[in-house]
Amino acid sequence: MPSRFQLPFFVYGTLRPGEPNHDLFLRGRTRAEEPGRLTGAVLYDGPGYPYAVEEPGGPEVRGELVTARPETYDELLGTLDRLEECETPGDPRNLYERVARDVVRTADGSAVRAWVYLAAPPVAARLRAGGRRIGSGDWLTRRTSPP
Repeated sequence: MPSRFQLPFFVYGTLRPGEPNHDLFLRGRTRAEEPGRLTGAVLYDGPGYPYAVEEPGGPEVRGELVTARPETYDELLGTLDRLEECETPGDPRNLYERVARDVVRTADGSAVRAWVYLAAPPVAARLRAGGRRIGSGDWLTRRTSPP
C-alpha cells in the first residue's frame, strides 16, 4: 500500500551528492534535491558515516532536502530504512531512528517537514559521552572542521 504522506528526506552524510551512497541509492529516484539545514542538532563522525544528534538550542546540521519521485517513494523509504539500520522502530540494535522534523530550506528560509535519520538513543548516548563532533555541522567538511 502506498505511503499516505510522502515527506521529503533530509540527508546529511553518505547520501549527499558526491558521496558514495548518493548514486547507489538516490540516482534516478529523486525529483528535487536542495540544500537545507536541521537546527537544534549536532553532527558526530561515526567514523565512516555521520550521526545527527538532537541538541535543543544547539547549532545545525547541513545537508540536502531530497524529494523522491512519487512512483519510487515506498521502495526508497524501505531501502533507506535498511541502509540506516532502523527497520524496526524501538529495536535497541538500531543505529538510527527515522523521525519527522522541520528542516530549513537554505534558498528561502522556509521550514519543511521531512524524514531525518537521527542516532538511535543508545548510539546518541555513546556519542555524547565521547564521540568526535564535527564542529561545522557539515559532513563534507569533516576533515577540515575543528570539533
